[in-house]
Amino acid sequence: MPKFENVRRVRHSPENMFQLVADIERYPEFLPLCEKLVIRSRRERGEKSLLVADMTVGYNVIRETFTSQVLLSPEDNAIDVKYIDGPFRYLHNRWNFEPDDADGCQVRFFIDYEFRSIALGLLMGSMFDRAFRMFAEAFERRADRIYGEKPTG
Repeated sequence: MPKFENVRRVRHSPENMFQLVADIERYPEFLPLCEKLVIRSRRERGEKSLLVADMTVGYNVIRETFTSQVLLSPEDNAIDVKYIDGPFRYLHNRWNFEPDDADGCQVRFFIDYEFRSIALGLLMGSMFDRAFRMFAEAFERRADRIYGEKPTG
């Protein structure tokens, strides 16, 4: 039952980081292991959006596609992902974007998952762990490209 949690301070607003992470269709452009992402459906519920999406991840010759429900909650600066179908026994993922000063925020990323197959877990598990560690950097680099680099201070 692998879990990974990361808190990273970035020089962008919670709102900007929320929008960047919520733009899931762009993930294949910059996110490690993500080869394809297709949104199956999108429903608006007041301020919130509920998406169902298929993500294809790959490493060497292995390709797996899984379906998730993504709840975008801009008023809470939170994104919750629930696993629906694919190679996992379960997968829970949550993003929070918390202000920490006038120009930045704390990005909190949490994921808890388990592969259905022990063999697939052995093949993909260590790569997933490494990829999750690279996610925060990938999103921060993308934010710098989109919103501009801000001086540390």
